[in-house]
Amino acid sequence: MEKMKLLSVIGNRPQFVKLAPIIRAIAEHNSLTENRVISHKVVHTGQHYSFKMNRIFFDDLELPKPDFYLGVGSGPHGWQTGKMLARVEKILLDEKPDVVLVYGDTNTTLAGALAAAKLHYPLAHIEAGLRSFVRSMPEEINRVLTDHCADFLFCPTGTAISNLRNEGFVEILNNGALIGVQDTNIPLSREQIPVVINVGDVMYDSLLMSMGVAEKKSRILDEFALEPKGYYLVTIHRAENTDDPTRVKSIIDALHDIDDKKPILFPVHPRTQNVLRRQGGYHLDDSRVRFTDPVSYCDMLVLEKNSAVVLTDSGGVQREAFLLGVPCVVLREETEWVELLEYDSMKIGGVQSQSVASAIGSLNKQNQEGINADDHVLGDGKAAARIVKLLAQVRTSSDID
Repeated sequence: MEKMKLLSVIGNRPQFVKLAPIIRAIAEHNSLTENRVISHKVVHTGQHYSFKMNRIFFDDLELPKPDFYLGVGSGPHGWQTGKMLARVEKILLDEKPDVVLVYGDTNTTLAGALAAAKLHYPLAHIEAGLRSFVRSMPEEINRVLTDHCADFLFCPTGTAISNLRNEGFVEILNNGALIGVQDTNIPLSREQIPVVINVGDVMYDSLLMSMGVAEKKSRILDEFALEPKGYYLVTIHRAENTDDPTRVKSIIDALHDIDDKKPILFPVHPRTQNVLRRQGGYHLDDSRVRFTDPVSYCDMLVLEKNSAVVLTDSGGVQREAFLLGVPCVVLREETEWVELLEYDSMKIGGVQSQSVASAIGSLNKQNQEGINADDHVLGDGKAAARIVKLLAQVRTSSDID
């Protein structure tokens, strides 16, 4: 029996969400084959380490305990990435995986990518090809460098494919169209790399896996006495916002200036909490905005689905709102998920009161018709199965020997 060793490097909440369907797809693959069983180990860098940002997501997503926990924690970007890189490198030398998987665009992503590339282990980037074209964003630097280290670039959208083609990538499978699971019987070798493939968005997989459970399990609406479609939901965590106190203040002011009197629930990321406290803007008794600690994945899905409008700078929350048919205002000047702007359910709001109010007003006036599932703009909820099926066919050093 042939065996293949995969190793995933993760460290924060969105990566836990992306990991869950990959773990399920590996289990399904192993249950259906006797030819090539996949063993899979998980390295958790500890970039998110508190219960609300870490353990509770593992519980909600029914993720197994990581095989390695590095406990790096918070710190300046260079320090954090360097510390992760050194520790991940040691694990790779010990484990000798056939393929290393990294997810998204965090410092964890970049550390895992650099460690794999420097040691010449094949690297797969899940959520490749996204671009904001704003180099001041640390996430943009992380995703560009990771893509150019990667052997297998698993893209979530057609725009991601186009971005990589514009950067000189040429081995684009199926001309960048979303491939069906049945079409993934394509042997991949080191001679072909880098290979670029549109597999769809693994976060769609996770939402489909979890939404039913979330609605049965969550009591969050009762806990905060919220009526369906009777409140706004807010999240901010991007460094471009949280590292600039004037932008944070502008967002808080914009929330208070929203005309309609619906309550506003704001689960506050720890980084954002620190900024708000330092500038004296964090008040639990705020008459308009209700600040709370971060919530679980299941609770967040329920809050998103039942909110009147979601206001966020999170790429993951943008997609979840879109997939749930909920209007969304992006609290940034741009988005990596430009396909979603072609629909009436998402608008760029920036951080100024007038532009945020204008975006909300525009959303409220429009008839929300939901998503045309035939568009497959974020795939069809089968991205993880495609990824695992493709990786299972990668020729490894043991195959060559």
